[in-house]
This record gives sequence, C-alpha cells and structure tokens, in this order.
Amino acid sequence: MFQQYCDLAEELREDVTRLASELIRIPSISGTEAALADFLTQTLRGLGYDEVFTDKIGNVVGIIKGDGTGPSVMFNSHMDHVDPGEESLWEYAPYGGEVAGGFVHGRAASDVKAGMAAQIYAGHILKRCGAPLKGDFIFMGVVQEEPAEMFGMRHFCDVTMPERGIDFDLMVSSEATDLDLFLGHRGRAEIEVTTIGRTSHGSAPWRGVNAVYKMIPVLERVQQLAETLPEDPFLGKATCTLTRINCWPGELSITPDKCVVSLDRRLVRDETKEDAMGQIQAILDDLAASDPEFKAEVKLRTVQETSYTGVSAECEKYMHAWAIEENDPLVDKCVAALKAIGQNPGFGKWDFGTDASYVTGVLGIPTIGYSPMEEHYAHTPKDRCDINKLIKATAGNAAIAHSVAS
Repeated sequence: MFQQYCDLAEELREDVTRLASELIRIPSISGTEAALADFLTQTLRGLGYDEVFTDKIGNVVGIIKGDGTGPSVMFNSHMDHVDPGEESLWEYAPYGGEVAGGFVHGRAASDVKAGMAAQIYAGHILKRCGAPLKGDFIFMGVVQEEPAEMFGMRHFCDVTMPERGIDFDLMVSSEATDLDLFLGHRGRAEIEVTTIGRTSHGSAPWRGVNAVYKMIPVLERVQQLAETLPEDPFLGKATCTLTRINCWPGELSITPDKCVVSLDRRLVRDETKEDAMGQIQAILDDLAASDPEFKAEVKLRTVQETSYTGVSAECEKYMHAWAIEENDPLVDKCVAALKAIGQNPGFGKWDFGTDASYVTGVLGIPTIGYSPMEEHYAHTPKDRCDINKLIKATAGNAAIAHSVAS
C-alpha cells in the first residue's frame, strides 16, 4: 500500500502544488488568518475529511476517522506568517504563489504553507486509498504561532480537545526539515532587565544617575554568564544574548532614568525559566551589594495576544526545551515508513522554537518534525519550496500516518 501512496502523490502533483500556491496567495500575517481559515475549511471538506471545524480561537481542524482501536496522529501546521517586508527585494511576488524553476515561491512557502499542503493531501490520499486506519488522521492549522509560539496550541490542547473528545498520540510538525526527521529544540525565555536611575539636565550629569551606565556592568556579567551555560549533547549549547536596548526619556539633553534590555535566553533540557531568571537576579543582587545607587529588576516578558475570532490571553514568552530519542518506538515506525517509500531520513533538531514546546515539553506527547521545506529560505525574500520534495513529503506523511495509526 505504501507504493500506492507514492503513485497517488505523483498523480496529484499538480493538485498539491496548486494548493500550496493558493495558500501562499492568501495573506495571513499573525492575527489575520480568517480568510485562510475559511479557505482551509472548504478545502478539507472538498477533499473528503470526515469532520471539519474551526474552534473558538480560530484553529482549523480536519479529521479522517479511524475505527477507534489504535493511536491517532495529528499533523500540525501554523496558519500565520511573518510580514514579507520590502517587496522590491523579492524576485517573485510574496503573495504570488508562482511556480517557476521547480519551486513554488512566496511568503510562507517554507514556513509553512507548502508543508501544510503536503499534510492536507496526505489525509486525502489515505481516504482515497481506503487505508485501514485504527486511529484518526488529524490535520490542525494553528493560529498565531509566530508571535506567541503556543497561544493557539495551548487553547487547542486545553480547551478544544476536551470539548470535542479529541486525543492524539503523536504530533507531526510541518516546520522545515528538508525531509529529515527532527526530534527536538531548545527552550526559550525572553527576559527583560530594567535599571533605574535619576534624571538630570545633560549639562549636569552629576546631579542624576544614568540608568544606561548602570546597565553596562549587568551586560558585562551577562556575557560572562553566557560562557558558562550548559550544553546538551543533542540540542546544543544554552545561550543568552542581548537583543534590544532602550532608554527613557530618550531626549538628547536629559540623563536617562530608565534603561530596559531584552535578553534572548535559549534553554536546554533540565533548565527552567526559574533557573534563567535566578541567574540574572543573582547578578543584580551582587551589583546592588557593592553599589548603593544600583537599582534594577528582572522579569519574564509577557504579551497580550488576541486571535482573529476575538479570543484574548496574556502569554508568557517562555518555551520548554524538549527532545525525543532516536530509538523511540514511534520514531522507529516513522523511519520504517519513510524507508518503505524509498526515503532515507536523517535526524536533526531545530534551532528555533515550535508549538511542540507545549505538546511535548509540557504535555509529554511525542512530536517529530517532517516536511519538504528548507529552513534557510524561511523569513527571507527567497522564500520557496522544492516541488519534488513537496510531493515526496505528501507521500511520506501518508506513510507515517499509516505506520503509526494502522
């Protein structure tokens, strides 16, 4: 039956490519996914999915039902994308979805609309072939992954799943893997440090306390801290780097009384947000002990997110590190399925974060990454996906679902 999936994916080459193009042509910057959600629900119904719905936060779900006696697999893609930026830098229009040179081009082709098309058509192939599924094939298009990684996914897992009686045993993420299997990524904490000073006229700085100067030793100590952070044998080294600095009131003739920096802290397994915050707090306490004018505070950044349906929540900018082992039985099944259709996947990890941080890092449900896209095209004016890889991934997703859910 696996060869049948390959044959049908090739037969549907134009349809799969067309869907990828159509998805790219619908702008869906984070928080504006409504038009794409409507298109997806129509597409899923048209391709024979047994159950299709949009949940309260705006996630789109399509389910092909198994007989209920085996494990279910959820194929996840995020519907949103980053802004295309300056259009003059693009060879192909960012929302053109053009097919040229063996690629489909445009914003989100590699993050992750081509992978979304491959996942959707994998379900259609299973349905059309009458695959003997014991568990469900679930496609889930999630909202607002880009700005607040787990906003839509948390709602789906905590609210939608119990309301709808949905369960799954493996998630397949369509984030870029170039047909390899990705098995984890580091966590992330966005940390804000504020130093407090006292304003004065710029001509008389001795009357004030310059908050920027008070930040300098903090940053020096942060650099020293970064050199001592632990390294994970699979995920790589934990890091901490300055990403933004601002001061107030920001006038050329006034000594600033407030300075705020943002730190991007990447975490490895066994590190927590409390660990990361505690390390910075220790630096601040040490500096305060030797400088009576030093006043500072540290906090984990939060953002208020509102979905296109109006659901709103405050989100911590924190993601758990996670990884699953190469010899995990579910990984073995995925490898065997892909080899059965002539693919030979390697193993890898993402440097960036994904919604698997909630699914696997918090809930403990295994995730693998598998998709046709190449990470180096993501978020660039060269955004694209190789069509041959797109078709291979379509068959590969069907084979993975068959292997796990049959």
